[in-house]
Amino acid sequence: MENGTATLKSGPEQRDRRGRTGGEPASQAGGSQTNSGGAKDRPWELRIWSGICPTGIFRELVRNRFRCGPTRIGMAIILCVLSLMNCLLWLLQTVLYGRRIARTEIRQPPVFVLGHWRSGTTMLHELLVCDPRHIYPNTFDCFCPNHFLLSTRLFTWWLWPLMPAKRPMDDMKVGWDSPQEDEWAMCNMGIRSPYLTLLFPNQPPAYPEYLDLRTISPEARQRWKAGLMWFLRCLTLRKPGRIVLKTPQHTCRIKTLLEMFPDARFVHIVRNPYVIFPSTIKLWKRMYKYHGLQNPRFEGLDDYVFDTFNRMYDAFEADRPLVPKGQFCEVRYEDLVKDPVGQMRRVYEDLGLGDYEIVRPAIQAYVDGKKDYKTNRHELPAETRDQITRRWAAFIERYNYAPPGGAN
Repeated sequence: MENGTATLKSGPEQRDRRGRTGGEPASQAGGSQTNSGGAKDRPWELRIWSGICPTGIFRELVRNRFRCGPTRIGMAIILCVLSLMNCLLWLLQTVLYGRRIARTEIRQPPVFVLGHWRSGTTMLHELLVCDPRHIYPNTFDCFCPNHFLLSTRLFTWWLWPLMPAKRPMDDMKVGWDSPQEDEWAMCNMGIRSPYLTLLFPNQPPAYPEYLDLRTISPEARQRWKAGLMWFLRCLTLRKPGRIVLKTPQHTCRIKTLLEMFPDARFVHIVRNPYVIFPSTIKLWKRMYKYHGLQNPRFEGLDDYVFDTFNRMYDAFEADRPLVPKGQFCEVRYEDLVKDPVGQMRRVYEDLGLGDYEIVRPAIQAYVDGKKDYKTNRHELPAETRDQITRRWAAFIERYNYAPPGGAN
């Protein structure tokens, strides 16, 4: 869901004399945009919820008392109809593949890419999956997690005209085989997630307890684990290999992930918070408009981003000591865009991911293919800059970032 490949040409954010930094356009927090970016909102395009199961969509409709916007009622009806089709396909896949899925073993510990939205996790994810030894959930897998083993070949060849050419939050190209966040798969499998806020953006945030999984019941945590494990077994059944996953929420789920995979590897990426904040605001605004069943008002969005960031990193810092030596690596986004080949070599060495020379040519080809991508720029208002400095002070101090116009 966030941009990582967009700055390979320009390198780390460069500040101009007005304090403007490279990244995404300014948000409602203020500032003028120099490049609007983003995909057009075409009503006929598929939404991520088109692959949702009946449990997921009907539970959310009832929980939110069917408060769909007048212009989104048709979308809600279509999702309900599609959910029934998804259920039938899931039943058929269970009949054909159920026993094989249950017997599938995940033999290699997964790699989890950690980091806040818009911090470069997508770039890092895509660099890691350049390795032919690695596997990952793609867009269709997360779009139709309930039956992708059965339906990939049936649907992807004729659904492509309904696929947006670019992601709704930026100018990044997207395709059915693009690496995608496993959190979307969990949503479409009917598992609770904060991402379900996108369906009804004018209601209170959905399932905030599922951000870090710390306060949910043992039974709910077990259901969450079982859902993720089933999805990963499906991926492994299709093609064995080391699974690489990227979902920002995993940043504050280290304890739970280690319970599932004691030998898991974690690579954490950090980025200038003065770029992250306005870019994240823009992300949620665009996603609310594109995927929601209401016309969003964006009330309380700034506070939501501030508070979620702090909650995420409070949990992250508490759980980081649980990771055994040799299973954790940290990367600065600014260093990664400056020297992606060298930084990826360090990631492979720190995490023991195998011979780096096998994948180095593919990583270099990826970097060369993205070198002409141009980033948007934004201006950060003084009031917003001061709020970031105050509310994210612990992160800023820990990672030695400075406000626009200052020196790192």
